[in-house]
Amino acid sequence: MIVRRIYYAVTYVVLPLTVILGVFWPPALWLLIVLVPYALVGLYDMLTTKHNVLNNYPVLGHFRYMLEFVSPEIRQYFVETNESGRPFNRIIRALVYSRAKGQVDTQAFGTQYHLTDVGYHRANHSLAPKNVPESEERVMLGGPQCEKPYLASRLNVSAMSFGALSANAIRALNGGAKDGGFAHNTGEGGLSPHHLAEGGDIIWQIGTGYFGCRTAEGGFDKDKFAENAGKDVVKAIEIKLSQGAKPSHGGVLPAAKVDEEIAQIRGVPMHQDVISPPIHSAFDGPTGLMNFVQHLREMSGGKPVGFKLCIGRRSEFMGICKAMLETGILPDFITVDGAEGGTGAAPVEFTNRLGVPLNEGLIFVNNCLRGVGLRDKIRVICSGKVATGYDMVEKFALGADMCNAARAMMFAVGCIQALHCNTNRCPSGVATQDPIRGRAVNVPQKRKRVHRFHDATLESFREILGAMGKAQVSDLRPSDIYRRIANERECSYADLYTIIETDVLLGEAVPAEFAADWERASASHF
Repeated sequence: MIVRRIYYAVTYVVLPLTVILGVFWPPALWLLIVLVPYALVGLYDMLTTKHNVLNNYPVLGHFRYMLEFVSPEIRQYFVETNESGRPFNRIIRALVYSRAKGQVDTQAFGTQYHLTDVGYHRANHSLAPKNVPESEERVMLGGPQCEKPYLASRLNVSAMSFGALSANAIRALNGGAKDGGFAHNTGEGGLSPHHLAEGGDIIWQIGTGYFGCRTAEGGFDKDKFAENAGKDVVKAIEIKLSQGAKPSHGGVLPAAKVDEEIAQIRGVPMHQDVISPPIHSAFDGPTGLMNFVQHLREMSGGKPVGFKLCIGRRSEFMGICKAMLETGILPDFITVDGAEGGTGAAPVEFTNRLGVPLNEGLIFVNNCLRGVGLRDKIRVICSGKVATGYDMVEKFALGADMCNAARAMMFAVGCIQALHCNTNRCPSGVATQDPIRGRAVNVPQKRKRVHRFHDATLESFREILGAMGKAQVSDLRPSDIYRRIANERECSYADLYTIIETDVLLGEAVPAEFAADWERASASHF
């Protein structure tokens, strides 16, 4: 091959000739600075069995890996258009940055989206817009069985663990929550000192690893739970059943991030991958889940308790609904995560191929709760690529009461979507446990940005709601949101999906679309 021949020529002809020439003309020896490393690197490349490309293309093949290493940055900064970036395009990222910094968030010269592309979402405005009161920015979290309900913001920080995020990023998020009067979900990694340092309201998530309330064997420790749940800043408890980015797969914290502090907080060995079990050991089946909800509510002193899941098999969620009816125990809230949700580390196939997207999941959960007559007793929270005021309006129209944002909040503290969350080499210091990188997150500055982003997004939500002629969130319906479909047509979500009536699943005339799953659903097992 031509590259190997060039290597042989340089190594066995040019290099010896240079040495000989250097005897008579010493300045020629300066060429050895280039020729000797070239010869050594090429020799290694031809002897190695690790990389086929390097074996066939000694020295030159390294340029391929160099270009591959920087290709994500090249695509992001030079190739992708404003609307084509993934997971979040440049339009959305720029909007979040502008709102977080308190800069101008308007746009000139019209939309950059293709309004007739399949999948485009929109809403109808009204010629009789309304003024939406600020009271619509909050909603009471806590059902009829809750003794200590929590008046929550409609927009909160979604679940992100210390370990996945740096200490400073966690503190900035919690400080912003404190300043703005909204809640900060801990993620399944436990209630760390950094979550408590700034005094913001906490929603404590309990995952399958039971971090923060974990026995030495990895089970649930009720005494540790009661101790942490009793803290004043802990306003609610969320049981994580599954998440959208990796449903039915335990949380993943790479060994590179498991330092001494993380190991102590989580109760796990240092420098080893922390992979939570895919299922809970503290309960089994829908009825067990409901009993666990009640158990946690009692041990927390009556605080709101709910669970989070990504919809998969429809009959399994219906089984949970049946368990609610049989036990009489109701969760205070259900967090619906979409398959488009993000995470710091997940198997590629799980992220790309498992789980129901958020909009479909929201409609299904609302149908089920409405069908068993429980929708008015349970709050529905949603998470999955919520970043703008329109996103909030859309999710509320499809059945949510509250929204959680994760990656948008990360943008607010300085994330640049470098996609290195799972490597511990996050360039912005947000998703890393490297103490030097993590120090780049300026807590006093970034907490202000989190606060500003939250407030500006809520203001946008109220403006859009009013522009649609709605005075309150409860006026929104699936028929208010339109999705572009094939053949130059669009349909509202009320046309795309069946919307069932209250108590219809309790009667004999169950709609055919739900009948088979409802029949298959069991309160005793998933």
